[in-house]
Amino acid sequence: MRLPLNPKKRAYLKGQRGEWMASLYLRCKGYEILENRFKTPVGEIDLLIRKGKTLVAVEVKSRASLEKAAFSITPSQQRRIERALLYYLTRKSLPSELRFDVILMAPWKWPYHIVGAWRGT
Repeated sequence: MRLPLNPKKRAYLKGQRGEWMASLYLRCKGYEILENRFKTPVGEIDLLIRKGKTLVAVEVKSRASLEKAAFSITPSQQRRIERALLYYLTRKSLPSELRFDVILMAPWKWPYHIVGAWRGT
């Protein structure tokens, strides 16, 4: 008999599954996965990827629909991801280009990749 998961644990597992599927999708598109769930004192980046000389911070959003996933990215989240990327860059060599992408996930839909979803400040 399986015990039901509490809502927090269920959301965590759903996020992990979405990030795994997004990383698989990005690998198929020719990206190199550098980090999964990169945690810093200032925030977390779901995926850090690279293609050529471009370093990309990717936020993965899984919701009931692609539209709900798109509207779930807040400006404060964007700033937190930007700060986490700056933290990462203080420990690594500086790439030629930086970019912020979003992967939207919804049940029974292909992942939707938004390249250059926002510009860092």
